Amino acid sequence: MSLYYVQKLLYQINRDEYALARFNENFDSFLAEYRLTEEEILALRNADIGLLYVMGVNGQILMHFAAMSSFAWDAYLDAMREGIRKHGPVRAGLYATVWS
Repeated sequence: MSLYYVQKLLYQINRDEYALARFNENFDSFLAEYRLTEEEILALRNADIGLLYVMGVNGQILMHFAAMSSFAWDAYLDAMREGIRKHGPVRAGLYATVWS
């Protein structure tokens, strides 16, 4: 998994209008600039907030992508909960589930 690159990409499209335009206009070409797995590409293509959250994407970065993808705040929170239900515990990053 390339969590760093997913978060870098999301950070860029959250902050840079040109990057966002490229993401929206030529998704495959834009994503080719990042080292992403097929699962990550699919999650980005489908704006699968739950899966991105479970992959470990930071919530501060993810909430902006969710808003750009027309998620209301409650829908964003529900998508994260559904991601855990569907895909299991958070795998990496700040929110990773730690079992003791």
